[in-house]
Amino acid sequence: MKPAFDIDALRAIVTGNDLGSFTRAAIHLGRSQSAISMQLKKLEHQTGQQLFIRQGRGLVPTEAGETFVAYARQILALNDEAAFAMGTATTTASIRLGLPQDFFDDVMPATLTSFAKTHDTVHIDVRAGENHSIAEEVRAGRLDVAIAFFNCGSPETGDVLCKLPMRWLAHANIANQLELNPLPLVLFNHPCLFRQAALAMLEQKRQRWRAALTTPSLPGIWAALRSGLGVAVRTEHGKPKDITCADNALNLPRLPEIEVRLLCAPNISALAKDVAKTLRRETLARVW
Repeated sequence: MKPAFDIDALRAIVTGNDLGSFTRAAIHLGRSQSAISMQLKKLEHQTGQQLFIRQGRGLVPTEAGETFVAYARQILALNDEAAFAMGTATTTASIRLGLPQDFFDDVMPATLTSFAKTHDTVHIDVRAGENHSIAEEVRAGRLDVAIAFFNCGSPETGDVLCKLPMRWLAHANIANQLELNPLPLVLFNHPCLFRQAALAMLEQKRQRWRAALTTPSLPGIWAALRSGLGVAVRTEHGKPKDITCADNALNLPRLPEIEVRLLCAPNISALAKDVAKTLRRETLARVW
């Protein structure tokens, strides 16, 4: 007889995997850690596989565990969707949405507002990850839907929505006053596509540079530019009014374009597909 997997147990291991800790999963789900451990042991007994192994102070999925978690996500999505459709859901359906910080002032609120008009009881978990991690989060099933930046022509997955030119940016009041040798750069933490493009072009032109400030935050970039610390590379989308393009003023090398792509995790629910459609529409309406 084939095993019947318990929905609560499946939810426990998916939550533990996503949070990186079954202790945090127990807190999140309002259960004891011993109860979560018993559910994990039961699933391992049913599958005949070790699903997680200890690494440091936490547990990480084995190869079999990664496969099982992927199936567990699909089962949970169908279970929650059916309960939602029948009006018997005891918890609110939740969709995990990821975006770079560049789109938080327009695309995100427009997407949430539009989606809520027809799905006002669905919970959206919005995450502003660093761009390089968004695609991996989608592949791992920790995000359902996302948009992210990619190098043009990159072989990675995703539906290209548009291409945007990268620009050298500086504060409007000091764009003509910055030193050029070496050029002070305001950079995102490594790895970053904008950072890589800037350094590659400066190296190609044999332009000396120095790192004036490094930050993981887009507001941190804008604050540094306002402080006159240097120039940064980004697209013009979402830039504050007091930040200007400094390409011509500083005679800096022309930068390449960058793609904005829509990403969807495999086997997402119908609700997540609706979020993806809304995100696509609102991105195309606001980003060019």
